[in-house]
Amino acid sequence: MPTDQKSIAHSARQRKPTLRTIADRTGFAVTTVSRALKGDPLISEKTRETVSSAAAEVGYVPDRAAQRLRTGRTKVISLLVNPAHEFLGFTAELLTGLTSALDGTGYSVTIIPDFIRQDRVEAVRNILRNNLADGLIFTRTEAFDERVRVLLEADFPFVTHGRTEFSLPHPYVDFDNEAYARLAVRRLVEKGRRRLGIILPEARFTFTQHLRYGFMAAAREAGVDFEFLDKVNLDSSPDRISAQVLQRLKAHDAPDGLVCVGEVTALATLAALDDCGMELGRELDLVAKRASPVFGLLRPRVEAVFEDIEATGRDMATLLLRRLSGESSETLQILHQPEPRFG
Repeated sequence: MPTDQKSIAHSARQRKPTLRTIADRTGFAVTTVSRALKGDPLISEKTRETVSSAAAEVGYVPDRAAQRLRTGRTKVISLLVNPAHEFLGFTAELLTGLTSALDGTGYSVTIIPDFIRQDRVEAVRNILRNNLADGLIFTRTEAFDERVRVLLEADFPFVTHGRTEFSLPHPYVDFDNEAYARLAVRRLVEKGRRRLGIILPEARFTFTQHLRYGFMAAAREAGVDFEFLDKVNLDSSPDRISAQVLQRLKAHDAPDGLVCVGEVTALATLAALDDCGMELGRELDLVAKRASPVFGLLRPRVEAVFEDIEATGRDMATLLLRRLSGESSETLQILHQPEPRFG
């Protein structure tokens, strides 16, 4: 490295605020500052507030490398998430919830893509092998998810968005998709619809089973016809979904009501309706599951049940913190219920 670059790097290191910087600013001992920043209850609240304020003023950031050497903790939580999703802005909403729950804990979040067409376990093994995080959060669980098995065997803290069928309990936050499907079917039947359809996720995902059962059970109870538009699935491209819906709408036995698992499917359905000169509420009604506030501005208005992804993120982070503190997995499950309100 040239001499001038070394000098710049040295100056940058010198300027970086440390515990000593805060101690000099507040008049407290370095050990007191350290304990105050960790939230030690033996340090008075006034002192903790003074130290916290001084740390914010000087832009103090803990040295994660030093923390890792001292404690063995990375202070990192990894989020494995599918870049493509049925909800608009899913990752942003989830991250908002996660980071709000982690605020003040010293933990940061790293995002790792979870490509569902590839090996979904290798990223987990890499984190375990190289000690890259203290805990994991991931989505789109499968009935017997290999990631869950690996993490349970390693006794590594994690929380899933979605359930599995393992007999050994593990922490999860999920949305009751069976209840959602039942609500959606009942709503369409109330509107006079007698031939219902649904586009499901791939069969390997756990929530597919919940959606399928809820949809079939409610349709049979109501005595209406139903079908699965199975030439596409929830992760098909919007163009393919729209083309499949368009094909069915032109058939003599076309569905007159659709249950949409996400916002992308609903938008693709609206495109198909427009392409064949039909109108929402006339030839077809649909009920969608939505997570984005933007979706509520869509016109014509789509009847939808809200899944609060930001709250999901908060709950997942909270459960993971409890697991990291040693709480048993048996008490760390949350199942969100759909509200029977459409809007």
